Parts: sequence; C-alpha cells; structure tokens
Amino acid sequence: MQSISFRNGDEMPMIGLGTWKSPPNEAYEAVKVALEAGYRHIDCAAIYGNEAEVGDALTESFEHGVVDRDDVWITSKLWNDAHAPEHVRPALQETLDDLQLNILDLYLVHWPVALERGIEYPESPEDFVSLEEVPLAETWAAMEELKADGLVRHIGVSNFNIPKLQRIMDEGEVAPEMNQIELHPYLQQPELLTFAEEQSIPLTAYSPLGSYDRPDEMKADDEPVLLEDSTIAEIADRHDASPAQVLISWAVHRGTAVIPKSTTPAHIRENLAAADLDLTEDDMDAIASLNKSRRYLQGGLWTMEGSPYTQSGLWEE
Repeated sequence: MQSISFRNGDEMPMIGLGTWKSPPNEAYEAVKVALEAGYRHIDCAAIYGNEAEVGDALTESFEHGVVDRDDVWITSKLWNDAHAPEHVRPALQETLDDLQLNILDLYLVHWPVALERGIEYPESPEDFVSLEEVPLAETWAAMEELKADGLVRHIGVSNFNIPKLQRIMDEGEVAPEMNQIELHPYLQQPELLTFAEEQSIPLTAYSPLGSYDRPDEMKADDEPVLLEDSTIAEIADRHDASPAQVLISWAVHRGTAVIPKSTTPAHIRENLAAADLDLTEDDMDAIASLNKSRRYLQGGLWTMEGSPYTQSGLWEE
C-alpha cells in the first residue's frame, strides 16, 4: 500500500475507509470488515454521529488481534461549533472517548466556518460566528497545543482554500500537515494541488466517487453522475476493473490520499484493491480532460442569506 510520508517519519496509507453518511450500526460493521480486509486508515469526524460505534469496532478489532492500534491510522475532525480556543480540547476529548483512544493520528479543522456552541447545522444567520469574532489563527493555536501535549500526532485542515492555508502558515507555529478537500475527475483543483505540493501539505480526496449517495437536498437536478462517466467506464473495461477502482487509483496516482466510503463488504474490499491498479499515462491524460470544476459539496448551508460566509470566500472561485 502506498503511503503519505510526514516529516517525523510517520506513514499514512493512501487509501482509507470514509465513514461520512454511514449509519452508526453500518459504520461499526464497515470498520470491522475494512480492518479484516487490510485497511489501515479510517477517516472519522464528530459530526458524522457514528464515532462511538467506530470506537467499538476499533476496540474489538484490537482485542481480537485483527490488527494492532499502532498499525492503524485514525483521523477525526473538529466541528464548526468548537472553534473557540476553550472548546477545542473538550471537543477532541469527546472524540477520543467515543473512539476509545488515547491519541489521534490526525486531527483536522473540519471547515473554515464557525458556529455558535451547540449548533450542529445552522438554521438562521444568528447561528453563525464570523471569523473576525473567532479567527482561524486562534483555533489553529489551540490545535497546536493539542499536538504539543501529545493528544494528536498531526494536525491539519479540511475544505481550506489557498489564501486560508497561507494565513495559517503565516500566523501559526506549525504548518498544516493535511488538507482534506473534495477531489475527483470533475473537480481536479490543479492550482490547489500545485500549491500543496510546493508547500509540502499532503492532500486527502473526499467524495472521490462523486458522493452519489449524499442526501437528495444536497443534489442538483441536472448534476452529472461521476460513476457513470463513459471515459471512466472505458478505462475500467480496459483494465478489467470497476469505475470506482479507476477513480480511487486516479487519486493515488496524483499523489493524494483518498477515502472512499462504503458499508457494503464487497465494495469495501474492491475499493482497497484499487491500490494494485496501474493506470497508464494515456489513462491519466484522458481523465485530466474531464475536469468540469464541478463541486458536489458546495457548502451552501454555510452561505445562506445573512451569513457572514460567501461562496466566493469559501472557495475563492
């Protein structure tokens, strides 16, 4: 399995199991199946509402000798209502308790968006806190303290654009060690990929299969279905692979980690097998031509009328 290397020598497997949208009982089974299948990277978040069940699966797998804790990379994320410095450590502690761990391998600021404490998802502009009130630099400083105190091995961000990454790098003591973003052939983000490479910030691709199973209210009526793309299908046929495997392999070939979500045992195993799929230069060129700058997760919830956040500010597009 290819891996992302960190400055201290730690290695993160490039293919992980995503747990967003996995109902708690299904997340429990999926993690157990994944670890038995050979996954050594599990991606979590407090807001997914299934960390307690993921924790049960991890603990049982460790106790039954399926895998050692030290051999599994576990990521989680700080939710938007815990950006105030005094809330960062309690939020991490709740995640550690739910996952039944003493330390996380990677902890990310989930969004560059702040909410009032106790708000999971905003219903009105009053539920937001602006970044002037709680600057990202203050949140990041609290994240740095978690690393200094040995509660997390690495810290990073998610859904950050280039200016926000630069701000953290300019104002913080520790540079972000990961940026987890939406990446797939319809949203290739070449400028952000180049910036990250230049600054030695690894990227993790979420929604690499096009997030076809996300809630209907998050979908557009006319949106393209990535898994049904004819170019991807042709490449899959040539390699006797599935379209999902081609999409996962494409991410790895670009040097990014990738966290496809599934709760179906056969798909979980199939996704991991994409590590062995060797795409050709012609394949990569063909996929490069598919870029539509098509974002499946636009973050519209954060940019409702009256919110201090805007689409242009969120994505710099």
